[in-house]
Amino acid sequence: MASFDPLLDKDGVRLTVDDAIATVTLTNPAKRNAQSPALWRALAEAGQLLPGTVRVVLLRAEGKSFSAGLDRQAFTPEGFDGEPSFIDLARRSDAELDAAIAEYQEGFTWWRRSDIVSIAAVQGHAIGAGFQLALACDLRVVADDVQFAMRETSLGLVPDLTGTHPLVGLVGYARALEICATGRFVTADEAQRTGLASIAVPADQLDDAARDLAGALLAAPRDALIETKALLQGAVGRTYEDQRVAERAAQGRRLRDLAGVGE
Repeated sequence: MASFDPLLDKDGVRLTVDDAIATVTLTNPAKRNAQSPALWRALAEAGQLLPGTVRVVLLRAEGKSFSAGLDRQAFTPEGFDGEPSFIDLARRSDAELDAAIAEYQEGFTWWRRSDIVSIAAVQGHAIGAGFQLALACDLRVVADDVQFAMRETSLGLVPDLTGTHPLVGLVGYARALEICATGRFVTADEAQRTGLASIAVPADQLDDAARDLAGALLAAPRDALIETKALLQGAVGRTYEDQRVAERAAQGRRLRDLAGVGE
């Protein structure tokens, strides 16, 4: 059943559900969807609120930029209202600092759950935390004006919002190192050529292209897609022989299910 009222609408994040498709929208275009701890908590909450009927999650952003990255206010002594500034966090114990960063990461981790497929529709700037949020999704559809960049290293920091693992997996270690170390822009052409993006389209076609991809994903039986995603996610960490075993086990489950035979 479609839900036309948002399930969540706060701190720059809106969640709506239309049958099997959920849409998470970044809603602060005036600040180019700059990110804050409050936004990260809202992203985590969106993941917790997904109904069990959802199979595909679309991530999109209002305005000309997907996300310009971390709101620089985090580095001022004042920080954000009701939040410790990053300067304050730096003065805390190692355990407290680690716990704070782990909480921030929770907004980036649920997008790869095995029971959903997530698609980021990315236009304009996707910088730093914005790049990492796009990388948190399973798939990326980009506008022809997209500009990805990982600027953390250039600022004396490291990418810490779960983006390094998928980046290396998509483009390889050497290119990932070069992208992070230089902070350069990755354009739509390179993104598509290197596997960062599944497809690049004119900006005015971005939402339609993402919806078309979502529709194609929904055409596959849910349980088969879940099993396939789990197989592919685990492939990098398995040997060839281990992957063969995993394939046999997954196919056995599917055959039994289709035949109505219990294990």
